Amino acid sequence: MAQTTRRIGRRFPDYGWAWPTGQLDQLLKAALLPDEAAACRYAARWLDENDIDAADFREHRLLAAISDRFGRKLADRAAYPRLVGLQKMLWTKSRMAMREAEPVLQAMADGGIPVMLIKGASRVALNAAAQRGRVAHDIDILVRPRDMVGAFDILRDSDWRIATGVSPQYLRTRLDSLRSMNFFKGSFGDIDLHQFGYDGSQSSTEDDAAIWDRVQAAQFSGVSVLIPSPADRIALAIAHGGLDAHTHSDWLVDCAVTIQQDEVDWEVFLDICARRRIAPAAAVALSYLSMETGTPVPAMPLARVVEMADRMGLSRWSSLLQAKPRTDFGKLVWLSRGVAKQLRLKRKKGRLRQAVPDVIWRGRPVRSDARTTTALPALSQPIPCPDFGGDMTLDVTVRIDAPPVRRRIEMELNLGDRHIARLRSTVLSRAGGLKVLRFHGRLILEEQNEPLRLEARPSRQFREWNDPGIVATYGALPFQLLSAVFSPAS
Repeated sequence: MAQTTRRIGRRFPDYGWAWPTGQLDQLLKAALLPDEAAACRYAARWLDENDIDAADFREHRLLAAISDRFGRKLADRAAYPRLVGLQKMLWTKSRMAMREAEPVLQAMADGGIPVMLIKGASRVALNAAAQRGRVAHDIDILVRPRDMVGAFDILRDSDWRIATGVSPQYLRTRLDSLRSMNFFKGSFGDIDLHQFGYDGSQSSTEDDAAIWDRVQAAQFSGVSVLIPSPADRIALAIAHGGLDAHTHSDWLVDCAVTIQQDEVDWEVFLDICARRRIAPAAAVALSYLSMETGTPVPAMPLARVVEMADRMGLSRWSSLLQAKPRTDFGKLVWLSRGVAKQLRLKRKKGRLRQAVPDVIWRGRPVRSDARTTTALPALSQPIPCPDFGGDMTLDVTVRIDAPPVRRRIEMELNLGDRHIARLRSTVLSRAGGLKVLRFHGRLILEEQNEPLRLEARPSRQFREWNDPGIVATYGALPFQLLSAVFSPAS
């Protein structure tokens, strides 16, 4: 006998409580309803009632899908020219992001590193025509843990910048402890490099390996890549999108397209949900797609995922709070979701290998130093190593012209590809002006080393540094090296 799904209610803690509502629901139904006339009415209604210029990026991503679906059928709406212009702009940015990524993806393929595209990029690799309706401004790639160093080196050597602002030397020593990292290049290049497809709160060693056994071959702008199986594509979309309060919602479109166009192994999908503990988010997503948009989700897997989620106790409540669209939040939901999210973030770190401990030298202000130096303020200065090696201490004194803001001053001490220490100080006064800082720490050097290099680092990384306020608050600060004194450690 066919298995049927119990009735899904719209009151907490049932899954309908977390379904999209209002204008988000309108856009999703315009993109997904199988009845094209009904879907077009939803699209026309949204365009009549909303200003595209005031729409946010979440809505832009769905509007691109709607424009691709209906084309000139919406030409009688006053907003139609803006809709077409928006789609062209989003397509152009996605295409430029792909072009920036192509050389490093090819370099990885040439270097024997299998690359799996996940999330939106996998849909584009499967069907190039999807670029018109699927925004992919960042390219998410997954490599095996054993290939993480090689992939990182290719990105670094191709002048991709680490989004956090730390140096490549610092990050390279900590790759084992990172699930993913973000890189920028130029105005459009944006790559998220993953060694695990899921975050630490959804970890499964068995399924991490099984993902690679189920892959499909594909082409991405002429580069040979891998994409997840249909079951994995749906599970990954739910795991990444189903707990972020619909910051983006086109992941639901990705799920619907996969269900409609691919042969999904639902037993594999259910196994992933159990191993990854994502059944509540899956129950929200699949019940909405089936019951509200007419997506042909088979009855058996829908009923089983709902049963699985029902048995998950309080973790089900936590998932619902994180799945509910942020546009529906009341004060109590905001507070409850914040608690649930923080608990998940603690688990999100997962059980990866312990990172190399940070070595941080704290800077302390010293009285204005009368010493002069011929060195101009710079973002990087060499520090010649002594003739002797071994365990020693280093005293470094620098002068910095601080901007009139409260901020953190970040510097690093590196030796070739080896990271030595982070140098950090905090400016609490908004007065700004010249600051003299002294840093003291221990290090081990071999004899006849190349010079150490003291580098100013940004405390955050931005694609563009054309905002003076951002530069003042987060940018790397040029410095003058006043002294650097080595002594044998006692």
